[in-house]
Amino acid sequence: MRLIIKKSILTFMALSCAFFVSAQQMPIYSQYSMYNPAIAGADGYTTISLTSRDEWVGFDNSPKTYVLSIQGRLLRRDYQIKNNPLSKGKMLFKRSGRVGLGALVFNDHNGVIDRTGAQVTYAYHIFINTTTQLSFGLAASTFQFKIAQDKLSFRDQEPLLNEAFSNKVLVPDVTFGLHLLTPDSYAGLSVANLFQSRINIGSQNNYDYRLYRNYFLMAGKCFHEEHPFSYEPSILLKATEKMIFQADIQMRAYYNRDYYMGLCYRTGSAIGTMIGVRWDRLYFSYVFEYSLTKLQKYTFGSHEVNIALKLGDSARRYKWLIRY
Repeated sequence: MRLIIKKSILTFMALSCAFFVSAQQMPIYSQYSMYNPAIAGADGYTTISLTSRDEWVGFDNSPKTYVLSIQGRLLRRDYQIKNNPLSKGKMLFKRSGRVGLGALVFNDHNGVIDRTGAQVTYAYHIFINTTTQLSFGLAASTFQFKIAQDKLSFRDQEPLLNEAFSNKVLVPDVTFGLHLLTPDSYAGLSVANLFQSRINIGSQNNYDYRLYRNYFLMAGKCFHEEHPFSYEPSILLKATEKMIFQADIQMRAYYNRDYYMGLCYRTGSAIGTMIGVRWDRLYFSYVFEYSLTKLQKYTFGSHEVNIALKLGDSARRYKWLIRY
């Protein structure tokens, strides 16, 4: 009997986590920077960002994700001349300006499952030459994994069920990333859930449910046409430790780098449109996605809104890095 109940629990968790199957056990974002910690401080700005994503609008308890983040660069790289025999009159570069820091808090709701947590990020940026920047990033995160027991109902009740869902579980993990940036292109690689943390619900812990490593490969390039127009294709490839693959493809057209419109396509999942506006230091973007699965008959699509405030002046940022 207990074996049957354990299988029922795992089956229910698998169904309620269906949203994460296509997203490699992680929320979906249209902003690729959310997947790579090496981007923290890469553009020289201090950025405060709020993201809200509502998946499958029209369903009760549909997936919803909210993220509040801040990231930036400590100081611009500086140099000084040391008047001592060891320096021999050479310029010695300080490390200030190479370090990026970031932090975020998030809430991810999916059916009866809630994940609420925080993440802190450290990034280190170096210039390979005058126009190419290579960044390394490491993010440590923890979240509370909670199942809303009051929304569950089973025919047969026994102590194992109450015990299994009685705890709120804290799950720590780490993400590592690399990012290469030039004046008109970028590429990055990141690995999430490095520890493949196990989620132990209940005190017996005699079944295995864990997060699997997720791999993200991203790239994009900006093509400048006659001023003030430009366009930027980009791609995000996702893979899991279980060899599940997905591609996210975007194309954006810019006007004066202050406005953009675009199209996006997620393989086997959705197609959508996006718009963006910059007003002084404030950036706004909106994404609407239309499901390509059977769900499209029952939902009004998915919506994502991002509002960002970018702070910094020409003394701190690298002018060629001004981009969305």
